[in-house]
Amino acid sequence: MTDAATLARRIAQGRGDEPAELVIRGARLLDLVGGGLIETDIALCGDTIVATHGRFEGRTTVDADGLIAVPGFIDTHCHVESSLVTPFEFERCVLPHGVTTAICDPHEIANVLGAEGIRYFLACAEAMRMDLRVQLSSCVPATHLETAGAALEAGDLTPFMDHPKVIGLAEFMNFPGVLNRDPGCLAKLEAFSHRHIDGHAPLVRGRDLDGYLAAGIRTDHETTTADEAREKLAKGMAILIREGSVSKDLHALIPLITRDASPFLAFCTDDRNPLDIAEEGHLDFMIRTAIANGADILATYRTASLSAARHFGVSDRGFIGPGKRADIVLVKDLARCDVQAVFAGGRRVEEALFADRKTVAPVGLGSVKSRRLAPEDFAVPERDGETPVIGVVPGRIITERLAMRLPRAAGQTRIDLDQDAIKVSVIERHGRNGGIATGFVHGFGMRRGAIASSVGHDSHNLCVVGVDEASMAAAANRLIETGGGFAVADGGRVTAELALPVAGLMSELSFEAVRGELETLRAAAKALGVVLAEPFLQVAFLTLPVIPHLKITDRGLVDVDRFDFV
Repeated sequence: MTDAATLARRIAQGRGDEPAELVIRGARLLDLVGGGLIETDIALCGDTIVATHGRFEGRTTVDADGLIAVPGFIDTHCHVESSLVTPFEFERCVLPHGVTTAICDPHEIANVLGAEGIRYFLACAEAMRMDLRVQLSSCVPATHLETAGAALEAGDLTPFMDHPKVIGLAEFMNFPGVLNRDPGCLAKLEAFSHRHIDGHAPLVRGRDLDGYLAAGIRTDHETTTADEAREKLAKGMAILIREGSVSKDLHALIPLITRDASPFLAFCTDDRNPLDIAEEGHLDFMIRTAIANGADILATYRTASLSAARHFGVSDRGFIGPGKRADIVLVKDLARCDVQAVFAGGRRVEEALFADRKTVAPVGLGSVKSRRLAPEDFAVPERDGETPVIGVVPGRIITERLAMRLPRAAGQTRIDLDQDAIKVSVIERHGRNGGIATGFVHGFGMRRGAIASSVGHDSHNLCVVGVDEASMAAAANRLIETGGGFAVADGGRVTAELALPVAGLMSELSFEAVRGELETLRAAAKALGVVLAEPFLQVAFLTLPVIPHLKITDRGLVDVDRFDFV
């Protein structure tokens, strides 16, 4: 709540009774209504814009030199944990790209630590310079088909509901639970029926989509084709167009980005790591890519800001006008979205901005509780006929269900490099049951060695993909020793690693250091023959049993279409 003295100061500076605290001089303002460029100063009082469309006096001025002013970008759905750094490093990484608001689902850390993980994110959000908003994780665990480190019911979430950083309920991944009226799902939907509820509805269409929307769910970021998106838009669902490090849906959905449709769209990254942000960008990358491929410029910037703000009820931003939050991005060229300066809550983004933040202690250290593994733990008993094999689809988290005749020897089913069928194992790491399941996967191109990850959506058990069992054991055991992360092994020896000790999901290093380690890991994986651009994130999504079609968890292979084990 804003006090009367602050309101009086804003009014006085807005009408010119006193100089503004800060004036951005000589900008060209993108008019989000008509699309024109308006030469103007922008006057700020603290974190609020107080005047536009004129020339103003300020105690401090910043010369825009004719740069174009657009509203700060809003990432409408992201998992900060997938940046592999803490929230404090996340904002250092993305704020310079113009992302002034991020709406996160701490689903990953919640599946490891439960309410402790949510408290950690809220504490970080209160100390950050960007505005990190939190959607409360709706699916912990995501399904009954895997072993998570925690469980959160409606009564565990409602105490957080009135926190000033909380918007509502995060992506409701368990769409089968919604459609089958699972009591636990209904309890959460009821508790948040007066708040925003995010969706997660891959390939949900027709009457199933009607039922899902009838529960009060409003958005979807899992839409991968324009046809699917148009059906959802026609039924009143907002589409959050996603471009992450693995899930890349932007190109398929660019035809939707028109002036007519832009009020019903927003952008999101979902899961994006520092290496991709450094090489390509963040929402700025999505904006310039969309425009380069034919999207209307005005529609694209609306999608990145104003429309996003309206979908999530943060109506104080997304537009450069008096009374709005002073989240402003200055660019040279709208089509290139070449960010030159960023103001977040009225403060210019530069390294000094981050110097005096309150610190928040990391949580979840020592969360990897698996026993050490031996090569024989990865044996697969032989079976008659064809073996089900997970088919990786590059750039997608949807997988294919394949069937192959694999060689057998000594009572075991063996890998087949000619068919690119190698082993994949998931090891329960929360100290619950010690479960381990091994199957086969196609599409990595790996010719030797193994790669392992403690990032394994959504329960974040250890997942290891490999050609030889000794390397699989070496990679997995290294992650047990480091408290989580990524590892590459060759010939039974670890050749590259990145430790992620914060809940087995995030590094305590700077994003620059993590970026460097990721480059080393990519090179080490490529040396094994891996052909995927993002092999570690691709591994992480092999274990997600709410995305069609065939996945693997610590309990076994999952046929997602039947929502049951193979």
